[in-house]
Amino acid sequence: MPSALREPIYVVDGARTPFLKAKSAPGPFSASDLAVAAGRAVLARVPVAATDLDEVILGCANPSPDEVNIGRYVAMRLGCGDRVTGWTVMRNCASGMQALDSAVNNMLAGRSELVLAGGVDALSRAPLLYNEKMVLWFAALAGAKSTGQKLATFARLSPTALLSPIIALMKGLTDPKVGLLMGQTAENLAFRFGITRSDMDAFAAESHRRVLAAQADGHFSAELTPLIDPRGTVYDHDDGARSDSTPERLARLKPFFDKKYGNVTAGNSSQITDGGVFLLLATERAVARHGLPVIGKIVDTQWAGCDPAQMGLGPVYAATPMLERNALGLADLDCVEINEAFAAQVLACIAAWKDATFCRDELGLDAPLGAIDSNRLNVDGGAVALGHPVGASGARIVLHALEHLRRTGGKRALAAICIGGGQGGAMLLEAA
Repeated sequence: MPSALREPIYVVDGARTPFLKAKSAPGPFSASDLAVAAGRAVLARVPVAATDLDEVILGCANPSPDEVNIGRYVAMRLGCGDRVTGWTVMRNCASGMQALDSAVNNMLAGRSELVLAGGVDALSRAPLLYNEKMVLWFAALAGAKSTGQKLATFARLSPTALLSPIIALMKGLTDPKVGLLMGQTAENLAFRFGITRSDMDAFAAESHRRVLAAQADGHFSAELTPLIDPRGTVYDHDDGARSDSTPERLARLKPFFDKKYGNVTAGNSSQITDGGVFLLLATERAVARHGLPVIGKIVDTQWAGCDPAQMGLGPVYAATPMLERNALGLADLDCVEINEAFAAQVLACIAAWKDATFCRDELGLDAPLGAIDSNRLNVDGGAVALGHPVGASGARIVLHALEHLRRTGGKRALAAICIGGGQGGAMLLEAA
């Protein structure tokens, strides 16, 4: 079977907002603001109207309470009207890639021909939650009938015990099965493959250097659309990359997830970020009917499961069978985008593909898959410097891989991402 797709699905165009690092307060844009900005940028450049779309599919891991089916809300804000359906998907870190895959599946089934799909998250707006004791206190207060009962309930109010908030983002980044934060799973991989602190910090510093170089050379200009907040402030670039993120400076940071024995720090982990991405996908028939230019095509997709405590290896488990059925090796790829959830996690994927025992026991291969040319892997940096808006990142790496192929004249790219909960996703892409 040369591909899981019986026909290619074309990517007409794509756009994303700048990825804005979360500061000490909620960011200036809601998730729907970000998605709408990206969607409008795409639709402004193509000869189709919002009402011509068959559906809008949006990945989002942390929608706000007033944007629950954010895909439908964004479709309405984009001017799609009542007829065009909009829906939301959630596969943790790969929500944006899942949106693309869901669009592909509907198009191959003949249900859609022109779909706007992508991902978004405004992680700076992740809420603080009441703890369970406080929720029970509110329930008791609501059930109190008399003034005496209410006063007695208030007498039991202990600010220290009850008002300590739960950080929803930290809760969401903790695997419920193994009880580990995502960063702790990266520590597991570092131990398994002998990845040192200096290895992680060097990788992180290189991510920052590559992003800054790409910004200076205009490598993100084709995909970025600026944002303007209500006060008129313009946001026209990703603001997470720092020129002072050198290995020497990063080495000063203390471990965050395992404070006693660990090596994973805030500096060699992806940043908490807000951002949105949309791509316009079309069947061959829709391309011909609307006279659409295309930037590339999605050739194949693969999902895989793995041990949640080793979730960072998801890209290896997902990409390997996809490459095999397309008779490709890592050396056949002109561009590889692996989302940088953690420096240790990407380094572990690189090490796993070179490890004969791992490839035999875990992947069923007769020999190691091989090494990735560092000049083809995350050539313009990644989430350590750009940030990781969980719902958006899977779509971002697909868009950027295609833009890289277009800019460099490359033919084939791989986009792969690890997924909290022990999964991996991968897409095989080709230039137009």
